[in-house]
Amino acid sequence: MGINTERDVEANMQIGPTDQGMVRIFIEAGGVEIPMDFDPEEAEEIADELRAAAQAARSIK
Repeated sequence: MGINTERDVEANMQIGPTDQGMVRIFIEAGGVEIPMDFDPEEAEEIADELRAAAQAARSIK
């Protein structure tokens, strides 16, 4: 499975700060919970990558 493989999977995602000063992306799907913690600098890099991907996606449509 790759980034262009479509899947019919329902998932919930939450993003927020932890009490330890990290940024957590928390994903739950099909009874599986995936907490991913990032320091603030890593979280900003991820945000930049998301913005770049959104801009690239706009240019495709």
